[in-house]
Amino acid sequence: MKKELIGKTAKVVDSPNKCCEGIEGKILDETKNTININKKILLKKNTTITINGKKIKLETKRPEERIKK
Repeated sequence: MKKELIGKTAKVVDSPNKCCEGIEGKILDETKNTININKKILLKKNTTITINGKKIKLETKRPEERIKK
């Protein structure tokens, strides 16, 4: 996804940490390796989220690198 994720509502559908699956809320912040959903910081590596029904596998890249791509 080449667009900004911050501010969008997302749900974690797959994660290496099974406790994180099902977390839903607004994306508050994003760094190279993490994403902050409702004040819960999750690792991006091997994590899949849905935004508006569309599955997105997160990449470990800075947001500005992803948008320029």
